Amino acid sequence: MDRTEKLMKRMTEAEGISGFEHEVANLVKAELADACEFERDNLGSLICKHRGTSETPRVMMAGHMDEVGFVVQQVTDEGFVKFLPVGGWWPGNMLAHRVAIQTRKGRVIGVIGSPAIHDLDKDKRDKLPKIKDLFIDVGQSVGFDVKKKLDIRPGDPITPVTEFEIMANKKMYMAKAWDNRIGVLIMTEAMRRLSKMKHPNLAFGVGTTQEEVGLRGAKTAAAFCKPDVAFSLDVCTAKDTSPGMKGRPEKPGNGVGIMVFDNSLIPNMKLRDFMIEIAEKHKIKHFLGVLDGGGTDGGRINLSGTGVLSIYIGIASRYIHSHVSIIHRGDFDAAVELMVQAYMALDKKTVESLRTF
Repeated sequence: MDRTEKLMKRMTEAEGISGFEHEVANLVKAELADACEFERDNLGSLICKHRGTSETPRVMMAGHMDEVGFVVQQVTDEGFVKFLPVGGWWPGNMLAHRVAIQTRKGRVIGVIGSPAIHDLDKDKRDKLPKIKDLFIDVGQSVGFDVKKKLDIRPGDPITPVTEFEIMANKKMYMAKAWDNRIGVLIMTEAMRRLSKMKHPNLAFGVGTTQEEVGLRGAKTAAAFCKPDVAFSLDVCTAKDTSPGMKGRPEKPGNGVGIMVFDNSLIPNMKLRDFMIEIAEKHKIKHFLGVLDGGGTDGGRINLSGTGVLSIYIGIASRYIHSHVSIIHRGDFDAAVELMVQAYMALDKKTVESLRTF
């Protein structure tokens, strides 16, 4: 593995559902220890700051650190763990997958279980179970009291367990939590590079919290940074495996997405055109994409203060909001290059020109 792949492995295998992102934040701080100043807002978002040749404009790029997962609801008398979803889950993506429960005494491994097919009535075999009927098996057996031995409490976070893998196509990477460790990785690598350059602005790289439960950290982080321009770095759903989506540009290997619409944000059109010009000037592979459902941190940052010039930059990822997803290395590299070149061009005069309507 090269340096980036090793960091990707550490970042994706870190456990950090919404509200429990500290392990991810610590990885970012370690990676940028010699490059940035660090602060935290009161929701735990990590703000990495690097001063360029000017204190203005203030330019922010944000990737949310949290991943989808679960929290403990209760431990049954029989020793099975009932749970609630954190973020959006489809039951078909959950069955028979490994999970880790983080307790105050340590990490407990389990598997999401349901009745065996042999015990299901015929009319239920072709139907997905309801999440409320699922449970986690942590190794309960006769004579082993899960409640006393493991001290699993309501509210304990539960994270999918999946190893980072380089696939047979060496440019394709499979892991959990690409949504949105890929955004955090783009931010981290871009800030590392910018720290060695004379960029004409005050640069903020932010790992936000609690995006998957309502874009919460983005709101407080934007209030903290007070940006003039902001970029939301996130995945977009790959369309090459979705029914009826043939011909859509959002697919791995097609470059970085300059996203023109999602349910939370209509980007500033001059900023959109500026990003297209940057990509074309520096021959960065890119596409113009749309997120059909959902939104990103950009929707909250855009509304901060009196409004922030904002746009969403996307990486096509297959199978998000599950235990495993897939991205293309070239798309990551393109996104980092796009962000670095954008920051190098965002001086005061350029930002003022984007504000004219």
